Amino acid sequence: MTGPAISVATIGRESEPVVTIEDFAPDPHGLRRLASGADFAPDDLHYPGVKATVAKDYFEALQPIIATVLYDVFGFRRGASVLAATYSLVTTSPHLLSVEQRMPHVDAIEPGRMAILHYLALEDGDGTGFYRHRSTGFETITPERGAAYFASLNADIAAHGPPPQAYINGDTALFERTAHIEGRFNRALIYRGRLLHSGAISVGRELPADALTGRLTIASFLAAQ
Repeated sequence: MTGPAISVATIGRESEPVVTIEDFAPDPHGLRRLASGADFAPDDLHYPGVKATVAKDYFEALQPIIATVLYDVFGFRRGASVLAATYSLVTTSPHLLSVEQRMPHVDAIEPGRMAILHYLALEDGDGTGFYRHRSTGFETITPERGAAYFASLNADIAAHGPPPQAYINGDTALFERTAHIEGRFNRALIYRGRLLHSGAISVGRELPADALTGRLTIASFLAAQ
């Protein structure tokens, strides 16, 4: 078995780095088995599906490569603490999505907040899309931009109506997709939490609440320094 392979893409006009790591975890099938016995439940109003807790030892084998990426690519010298890590399954049918779930989102706006998305479905070509808000040109949302972004977004919806009753998966009237990274088994993405992004869910895709057949990922959020 080969070790993890790291590549870096610089996306959008804001030239934000997104790191892709192949063969991220040493035992991805073991993670799937653990997920199959986990207790999934709705976690919050924003995520269109269910989540379950990931074991604390998940990061033991991954810490060296994560630390390398945070240092070499993002310039964090003092490491990072884990804020949350969950198995995640997208399960919500498109006709049940809220307005917020039909648009790109950010994971956090504070400096130093990082996201790791680990694909664990055996076949998941959908992946993740990254976006630019057309009216403001913003591809990232920071504390300084937050008020202007949400005011402009609300004005957009008032003028154009809410987004279509579907998962966003490409250009729309309100957003332009700047990059799409395909989901592959045991691939991970590392990016700043402030990036506008969304899961790329294909039209007509089945979304079972089953860890072994569904769109299984592990989503982790870090505070880096």
